Amino acid sequence: MEVVPYIGSMARFTHPRLEDVPLDLALHALADPNRLAMVARLAETERLSCTDAAPCDSIPKSTLSNHLKLLRAAGLIETTQVGREMINTLRRDEFDQRFPGLLDAVLANRPA
Repeated sequence: MEVVPYIGSMARFTHPRLEDVPLDLALHALADPNRLAMVARLAETERLSCTDAAPCDSIPKSTLSNHLKLLRAAGLIETTQVGREMINTLRRDEFDQRFPGLLDAVLANRPA
Protein backbone atom coordinates (compact mmCIF):
# COMPACT_ATOMS: atom_id res chain seq x y z
CA MET A 1 0.00 0.00 0.00
CA GLU A 2 1.44 3.34 -1.07
CA VAL A 3 1.36 6.11 1.50
CA VAL A 4 0.71 9.53 0.06
CA PRO A 5 1.96 12.33 2.31
CA TYR A 6 -0.57 14.94 3.32
CA ILE A 7 0.36 18.20 1.66
CA GLY A 8 -2.64 20.16 2.84
CA SER A 9 -5.04 22.19 0.82
CA MET A 10 -2.97 25.08 -0.42
CA ALA A 11 -5.02 27.66 -2.21
CA ARG A 12 -4.19 28.19 -5.84
CA PHE A 13 -5.25 31.44 -7.39
CA THR A 14 -5.44 32.36 -11.03
CA HIS A 15 -3.91 35.70 -11.91
CA PRO A 16 -4.40 36.70 -15.53
CA ARG A 17 -1.83 38.38 -17.67
CA LEU A 18 -2.91 42.02 -17.82
CA GLU A 19 -2.70 42.09 -21.60
CA ASP A 20 -5.49 39.47 -21.60
CA VAL A 21 -7.83 41.58 -19.45
CA PRO A 22 -10.42 43.51 -21.48
CA LEU A 23 -11.43 47.03 -20.46
CA ASP A 24 -15.05 46.02 -19.78
CA LEU A 25 -13.93 43.45 -17.19
CA ALA A 26 -11.73 46.03 -15.44
CA LEU A 27 -14.59 48.55 -15.41
CA HIS A 28 -17.03 45.93 -14.12
CA ALA A 29 -14.69 45.10 -11.24
CA LEU A 30 -14.34 48.77 -10.33
CA ALA A 31 -18.07 49.55 -10.69
CA ASP A 32 -19.15 47.86 -7.46
CA PRO A 33 -18.87 50.15 -4.40
CA ASN A 34 -17.56 47.35 -2.16
CA ARG A 35 -14.88 46.29 -4.64
CA LEU A 36 -13.92 49.91 -5.24
CA ALA A 37 -13.57 50.41 -1.48
CA MET A 38 -11.35 47.33 -1.33
CA VAL A 39 -9.14 48.64 -4.14
CA ALA A 40 -8.93 52.03 -2.39
CA ARG A 41 -7.80 50.34 0.84
CA LEU A 42 -5.21 48.35 -1.06
CA ALA A 43 -4.01 51.52 -2.81
CA GLU A 44 -3.34 53.08 0.61
CA THR A 45 -1.29 50.17 1.94
CA GLU A 46 1.14 47.67 0.52
CA ARG A 47 -0.79 44.49 1.33
CA LEU A 48 -3.84 43.34 3.27
CA SER A 49 -5.28 40.05 4.42
CA CYS A 50 -8.66 39.11 2.99
CA THR A 51 -10.55 40.20 6.10
CA ASP A 52 -8.60 43.47 6.37
CA ALA A 53 -9.42 44.26 2.75
CA ALA A 54 -13.17 43.99 3.44
CA PRO A 55 -14.94 47.34 3.26
CA CYS A 56 -17.00 46.51 6.36
CA ASP A 57 -17.32 43.79 9.00
CA SER A 58 -20.85 42.83 8.01
CA ILE A 59 -19.94 41.46 4.59
CA PRO A 60 -20.40 37.66 4.46
CA LYS A 61 -17.26 35.63 3.77
CA SER A 62 -18.78 34.17 0.61
CA THR A 63 -19.49 37.66 -0.74
CA LEU A 64 -16.01 38.83 0.18
CA SER A 65 -14.53 35.80 -1.54
CA ASN A 66 -16.53 36.56 -4.69
CA HIS A 67 -15.41 40.20 -4.70
CA LEU A 68 -11.77 39.13 -4.38
CA LYS A 69 -12.22 36.60 -7.18
CA LEU A 70 -13.60 39.30 -9.49
CA LEU A 71 -10.76 41.69 -8.60
CA ARG A 72 -8.22 38.92 -9.36
CA ALA A 73 -9.93 38.11 -12.68
CA ALA A 74 -9.75 41.78 -13.67
CA GLY A 75 -6.04 41.82 -12.93
CA LEU A 76 -6.38 44.35 -10.11
CA ILE A 77 -5.07 42.25 -7.23
CA GLU A 78 -2.74 39.36 -6.58
CA THR A 79 -3.48 36.95 -3.75
CA THR A 80 -0.76 34.84 -2.18
CA GLN A 81 -0.87 32.42 0.71
CA VAL A 82 1.40 33.19 3.64
CA GLY A 83 0.98 30.45 6.21
CA ARG A 84 -2.75 30.25 6.90
CA GLU A 85 -3.42 33.79 5.68
CA MET A 86 -4.32 35.00 2.21
CA ILE A 87 -2.55 38.26 1.44
CA ASN A 88 -3.76 40.63 -1.27
CA THR A 89 -1.68 43.21 -3.08
CA LEU A 90 -2.75 45.73 -5.68
CA ARG A 91 -1.14 45.15 -9.07
CA ARG A 92 -0.94 48.92 -9.49
CA ASP A 93 2.08 49.23 -11.79
CA GLU A 94 0.93 46.48 -14.14
CA PHE A 95 -2.66 47.74 -14.17
CA ASP A 96 -1.56 51.33 -14.83
CA GLN A 97 0.60 50.14 -17.68
CA ARG A 98 -2.35 48.30 -19.25
CA PHE A 99 -4.95 51.03 -18.57
CA PRO A 100 -3.05 54.32 -18.10
CA GLY A 101 -4.83 56.74 -15.77
CA LEU A 102 -7.92 54.58 -15.25
CA LEU A 103 -7.31 53.62 -11.64
CA ASP A 104 -6.27 57.17 -10.68
CA ALA A 105 -9.42 58.60 -12.29
CA VAL A 106 -11.76 56.07 -10.69
CA LEU A 107 -10.21 56.44 -7.23
CA ALA A 108 -10.18 60.24 -7.42
CA ASN A 109 -13.88 60.33 -8.34
CA ARG A 110 -15.27 57.67 -6.05
CA PRO A 111 -18.08 58.64 -3.69
CA ALA A 112 -16.96 59.56 -0.18
